[in-house]
Amino acid sequence: MSRSGMGAAGPGYDSDAPADIDGPYAWARLAMCLLISMIGGAGLWSVVVVLPAVEADFGVSRADASLPYTFTLIGVAIGTVVMGKLADRVGIVPALCLGGVALGVGYWATSHAPTIWIFSAEHALLIGMLGGAVTFGPLLADISHWFLRRRGIAVAIAASGNYLAGTVWPPIIDYLIQDIGWRETHQIIGVFCVVTVVPMALTLRRRSPIGHAPPPPPARGRNGRPPLPSPVLQGLLIVAGLACCIAMAMPQVHIVAYCLELGYDSQRGAEMLSLMLATGIVSRLICGALADRIGALKTLLLSSALQALALLLFLPFDGLVPLYVVSALFGLSQGGIVPTYALIVRQFFPASQAGVRVGVVLSATLVGMGLGGWMSGAIYDLTLSYMAAFLNGIAWNVLHIAIAAFLLFMLGSRGDDTAPDRSEEGGAGMRLRPA
Repeated sequence: MSRSGMGAAGPGYDSDAPADIDGPYAWARLAMCLLISMIGGAGLWSVVVVLPAVEADFGVSRADASLPYTFTLIGVAIGTVVMGKLADRVGIVPALCLGGVALGVGYWATSHAPTIWIFSAEHALLIGMLGGAVTFGPLLADISHWFLRRRGIAVAIAASGNYLAGTVWPPIIDYLIQDIGWRETHQIIGVFCVVTVVPMALTLRRRSPIGHAPPPPPARGRNGRPPLPSPVLQGLLIVAGLACCIAMAMPQVHIVAYCLELGYDSQRGAEMLSLMLATGIVSRLICGALADRIGALKTLLLSSALQALALLLFLPFDGLVPLYVVSALFGLSQGGIVPTYALIVRQFFPASQAGVRVGVVLSATLVGMGLGGWMSGAIYDLTLSYMAAFLNGIAWNVLHIAIAAFLLFMLGSRGDDTAPDRSEEGGAGMRLRPA
């Protein structure tokens, strides 16, 4: 795409805007989006840290106490589509302002919830679907319009916002819960979200300078047809998304409760969760670069195998220091799995279908996280031990490895190699080189 092409007149274009592409304003906007995503992502992690306190307050089982997390992820999965459409229609600023207000109202409402079911419903609708969802997917779409030469790293940084939230929020929330209680903590978080997200959103009022540039062609087999029928490939990616995240949810959702079971205090578990997600950010960036070198399918298989190994290490090691080490290794193994699905979709499906197909697979990963969190709690209630829950996660991870290996076997020689696509300025897209 030429410089003049980027400045073409039309709806949503500014004639003088191309100067901002990859420029100082673009990086400043990226920093603001990262902060908004970090704050808005609180809902996914506050519900994890508050799990033991909610279980005791409402007098429910561990499985029932895990339901708010499950419902919240389902809400985010739906909200990613709903709020994304709203952002496309009215712009990212109104959508973010609505999301910030929804977070505030949601935390206030949940702080007064009389039952676990009302707590779960309010968390899912207000904090998940209307609040947290808009601070991830729609922000990634927005920031992609401001970069060409550095679009890959920019989107990777923006995608790390939810993991950064998981690094920053859990220790703060756990400290507040111990000091003033979980209900009062929710009220403080709600006020903070409103007074930060809404003003920060208003700084993003400058219109996007370019639309989506022409995407790369899809991969094709040697006979000119897709290597696998589209419904089969899409179905396998959905199952893979469910399987990897059911496995991933065991440590992420239950690490605080697991530490309590082992006799450690909740602060240690919150610190392990933060460490897990901090190393997950590193993993996300490394895997993005690795996929450019060896291909998305190989990266997916490697990441899945490492995640299974990290899950296995939770079984023999239950000392405090080993748990910190294993938590860090788990984060390094799993952080890059989910973003890799987007690369695979772009590689093997027509670009015109990428948005819908990526959304479906990412929604499956969110459902997998929610289902895995509930499933681990239910297994704990049945066995009164987390060992069986870890084994369940490992079994799902083995299924994911099998799918990744099958996809690599079927598709790896038909377009897994990638190289920068020079059809856009600076190589923003990807061009496949079928063998």
